[in-house]
Amino acid sequence: MNKPQDLVPLGKTDIKITTVGVGAWAWGDRMIWGYGGSSYDDSDIRAAFDVSLANGTNWFDTAEVYGLGKSERFLGKFLPSTTIEVLIATKFFPFPWRLRKTDLLRALKKSLKRLQRNQVDLYQIHSPFGRWSKPEYVSALADAVGSGLTRAVGVSNFSTEKTKLAYETLQASGIPLASNQVEYSLFDRRIEKNGLLDYCLENDITVIAYSPLAKGMVTGKYGPDNPPPGPRKRMYPPEKLQQAQPLISLLREIGTHYSKSPAQVALNWTICKGTVPIPGAKNAKQAAENLGAMGWRLTSEEVNALDEASNALAE
Repeated sequence: MNKPQDLVPLGKTDIKITTVGVGAWAWGDRMIWGYGGSSYDDSDIRAAFDVSLANGTNWFDTAEVYGLGKSERFLGKFLPSTTIEVLIATKFFPFPWRLRKTDLLRALKKSLKRLQRNQVDLYQIHSPFGRWSKPEYVSALADAVGSGLTRAVGVSNFSTEKTKLAYETLQASGIPLASNQVEYSLFDRRIEKNGLLDYCLENDITVIAYSPLAKGMVTGKYGPDNPPPGPRKRMYPPEKLQQAQPLISLLREIGTHYSKSPAQVALNWTICKGTVPIPGAKNAKQAAENLGAMGWRLTSEEVNALDEASNALAE
């Protein structure tokens, strides 16, 4: 089970989350992850859920658009069977036809129905598309807290400027902006370079790191002669995978000191940077491996070495 240092506050709320959550993007997603094909099915997803809880995590991140609602439905099916308190984060997607503030509460109620819950622990605006980063619309998150439908609220994919505006908007209503969920990995360190990570850390806004394994690229499973399948092949062309080989070698080398895999070292790096990663888990094996990133820490020297090795390829 988790050691005390593996529970951290979610922003300025009284909610305590484990330093590694579970991203449920792939649960029901056919386009990117190939759900329902030969790689994984419903039984694998159920096993990933059970093993995740058995290995010490206490929260899952989903969204209404993941698998077109299937991801939330999976959790709604699984949650009643566990006696462990499980925290759930989900997200509102700002489709262009969602023009009114009330659309957010309506969407949240539909998510709750799929999740078979009366309340979620974190509700997030999935993207700042359209009007949904403007104060009058971000304030709908405060309405969600006031209605008792969510305990805390956050944003996702918001820039530093838009995060600051959201923070100030909610603060005026007495509601803390608990989190910003953004892409962050050894392959993508933009939030370090554009000031977003520093701003969030300074203001106690939890940075939830999605795709912390760069969609599997840091695991060592793929390389220039063995590219990933599907759309990921276009995201990570052979030349980028070739550039990554020194980093992958270093991840393996550091891992031998701790009896950890490259993926576990890469996840631990994101934790050491002050973020909370949510790696995806399509089956029991992935779930167990991901959560092996908790309970230990890289040294500052190792973190710096990984920084240096990733400089050649991180955006």
